[in-house]
Amino acid sequence: MPADPGHHRQRHPLAPVLRQVHAGSCPGELNFHCHTTCSDGSLQPERLGEQALAMGLRHMAVTDHHSIEAYGPLKAWLEAQASQGRRVPQLWTGMEISCLLEGCLVHVLALGFEPGHQALDPYNQRQAAVGAALLAGEVRRRIHAAGGLALLAHPARYRIPHGRLIAAAAALEFDGAEAYYDYTMQPRWQPSPLVCDSIAAQLDNLGLLRSCGTDTHGLELSGR
Repeated sequence: MPADPGHHRQRHPLAPVLRQVHAGSCPGELNFHCHTTCSDGSLQPERLGEQALAMGLRHMAVTDHHSIEAYGPLKAWLEAQASQGRRVPQLWTGMEISCLLEGCLVHVLALGFEPGHQALDPYNQRQAAVGAALLAGEVRRRIHAAGGLALLAHPARYRIPHGRLIAAAAALEFDGAEAYYDYTMQPRWQPSPLVCDSIAAQLDNLGLLRSCGTDTHGLELSGR
């Protein structure tokens, strides 16, 4: 693990992209939270890729629960499309990991890590880890050891107020959180006002990175 998590965050190649995230980034430009049939989603990885191309996404990550199985097939499919001259999004590794933060079960988005890195083995088992590996600080440590960024997913979906959870995540050297999220599940994804503005402002005040994503589980990448 890097000695200085803040330095790790600043030099990570995904960080400049996340610094540009704003309320209008998703769903048409950036999507760092979506699911496939490799966990509890409805889209095959290649079908998700087709929709990503049609939408003109610039950057994306599939964040299946406790699985990176979709990454290989989707990467190969996108590379095949690029070889035919099509403009494809940059694909980043991703995984959604369950953990305990402030005694609350939350989800963490691991982004931009080295695929197959052994530090993430406890979480790449299609089920939540147990014991010490379930603690938020350990999850963050292992994500950093694998070269990735750790971001708190949908901070306003838990029983503990999002402000408290984000502060706790910051104290554990998390890299940021999902600033823009559709908490009301609109037919076409759109960030929920007020709550998302509050989360984004807190992240800015803490010097943390913003993320965004549709959290797609259905058949349309433009919605939940």
